[in-house]
Amino acid sequence: MIQTLNKKIQKSTLLYAFISLAWPTVLEELLGTILQYVDTAMVGHLGPRATATVSLSSTYTWLLGSVMYAFGIGFLSYIARAIGEKDQQKVETAANQAAITAIIVGGVLTLVTVAFAPFMPIVMGAEESIRHDASLYFTLINLPLILRSCLTIFGSVIRATGDSKTPMKINLSINVMNIVLNYVFIYVLKYGAIGAGYATCISYSIGGIIMCIAFIRNKTLNFHLNTLRFNKTVMGSCLRISLPVVLTQIVSCMGYVVATSFVSSMNTTIYAAHSIAITAEQLFYIPGYGMQAATSTLIGNALGEADMTKVKKVMKISLTSVITLMCVSGLLLFIFAEFMMGIFTTDTTVISTGTRLLRIVAFTEPIFGSAAVMDGIYAGLGKTKPPLYIELITRWGIRILGSFICVRILSLGIDQIWYCMIADNISKSILLAIGLVIVINRLKKKAEF
Repeated sequence: MIQTLNKKIQKSTLLYAFISLAWPTVLEELLGTILQYVDTAMVGHLGPRATATVSLSSTYTWLLGSVMYAFGIGFLSYIARAIGEKDQQKVETAANQAAITAIIVGGVLTLVTVAFAPFMPIVMGAEESIRHDASLYFTLINLPLILRSCLTIFGSVIRATGDSKTPMKINLSINVMNIVLNYVFIYVLKYGAIGAGYATCISYSIGGIIMCIAFIRNKTLNFHLNTLRFNKTVMGSCLRISLPVVLTQIVSCMGYVVATSFVSSMNTTIYAAHSIAITAEQLFYIPGYGMQAATSTLIGNALGEADMTKVKKVMKISLTSVITLMCVSGLLLFIFAEFMMGIFTTDTTVISTGTRLLRIVAFTEPIFGSAAVMDGIYAGLGKTKPPLYIELITRWGIRILGSFICVRILSLGIDQIWYCMIADNISKSILLAIGLVIVINRLKKKAEF
């Protein structure tokens, strides 16, 4: 099984291998984002209050998803390297540890989020009139977190085996299901914004079950429930990669929570414009996140093969590809900014404000994409601590501190908060690039290749 994957990669060029692994994930992100647009628009057309009710949870949803994805990264990196080493036993043992981790992480996150739900709208500084619905919505979407944990972590593990099509199909099905259920609960049953919560709960539950089945059926992983055992050594190796990524995502997302609280304290209209603009931008940085897993997988394979030349080629291919694509996407974002805002709302003030914000950020899309791919390179190398330190410096030292000064001290507006966000992205990309040079040089000196 491992030999088959290695031969497939050896017989093809690295570019072909990269494209083969990347396009399903890019397509998955693209279609998922488009369907999310439909989802957001369905709520957005109920009015700014409905948008704010749902959007208050978006930061925490992103945080939870990022934490689960971070655990998946550890297993993806370890399994990809084991495949490069042609060590089937390591692959199977890591799959067992992934199953244990998915259950534990999902269970803990469920307990934490349900307990936190009544306080979430207060922490976010929401208006009194939407707090009850925002809390209920938050509870509904987080009830199936064990299954969502399986969906995310198992998806990363399956991608590490060279199969990026199966997670794509499953996640696409979830998004389509969510849109259909949204229509039923929001418009047919007339549950309003809360209906979107029921739709998300059901679709994630079904999707998680399907991903579990795909995980069990994957021949490379060769997973069997009767062989499920805790392995301290392999679990430790995977967590040494995962935990810094988890902390990085927590630092990033909690920083985003603080930054968002500055926005939500202004007024509901500005917050709606901000949150919709963030959603609209997602379509245009898809190449960065879509190529991240493919980059990590191929870097891990090359590391397992002790092939430094291949590592450098993968880095060059992935960075060149993402910068090229995101130069195009940034231009398109600038041109179609007003159109994108109009998809989600008919409020002219929200559209005008959001259009201005999108055009501010459009020219930095290539920088954002390169940072996402460099994160994938660090993960593939198993060196995930440098991005954590960099995130602490840029997110809190530049974005949060800058936003605090702009809003709380200088009484400036939403534009300045977005300028701080751009400064964060640019400085992060520069520091990640410098860090990669240092990491590669250290690996050479240690004769790991």
